[in-house]
Amino acid sequence: MNPTNWLLLPALLLGLFALILLFGRSGRWLRRLLGLCCVLLALLLAALGVSLRQYLRLDQAFPVATLETTALGPQRFAVLLHDASGDTRRFEVLGDEWQLDARVLRWQLPALLAGVPPLYRLERLSGRYRDIDQEREAARSVFALSSRNAIDLLTLQQQYPQWLPFVDTRYGSGAYLPLIDGGHYEVMLHPRGGLVARGSDDFTRQALNRDE
Repeated sequence: MNPTNWLLLPALLLGLFALILLFGRSGRWLRRLLGLCCVLLALLLAALGVSLRQYLRLDQAFPVATLETTALGPQRFAVLLHDASGDTRRFEVLGDEWQLDARVLRWQLPALLAGVPPLYRLERLSGRYRDIDQEREAARSVFALSSRNAIDLLTLQQQYPQWLPFVDTRYGSGAYLPLIDGGHYEVMLHPRGGLVARGSDDFTRQALNRDE
């Protein structure tokens, strides 16, 4: 079952139950109070379910993004980012290296026993300078790759861990490689949450080997 449905289906059932309570004739005040509580809980579950839609299922190690880089000037590159959903975006990245970060949603009991798979979401693309002084003082380029929801599982889990004990949210390790004119890269994400970047063609792999 899609992890989103684990929240949306109970929300729908609660919503239907709330309608029965709110429009019933007997025990009017008690039924309405219970109905309102069911409505609030259904809305919370639905909001959490919607927040899961921005995460993609992670069953095994596979490419989550590919990048193409073209030099525009000294320490200035155009980067085409192709993600696993098929979207392509263009960014202008400053520095000597690019870095990609992802957030990984992992589960604890009882969700783990239910077989809910890990999920991931690309978080940001940024540029890095090799020189420490430049990294501190030069112009930076950082781009968000995901929209911020009003309700996010990471924020809720950090603020109210007792409410979501089955959620283990964390960032996957960021991957970075040198920016190369005409470079092609592939970024893999393993189920345990580690990002791994590598050149995806002979030209890029040879250039990366010379850069070591």
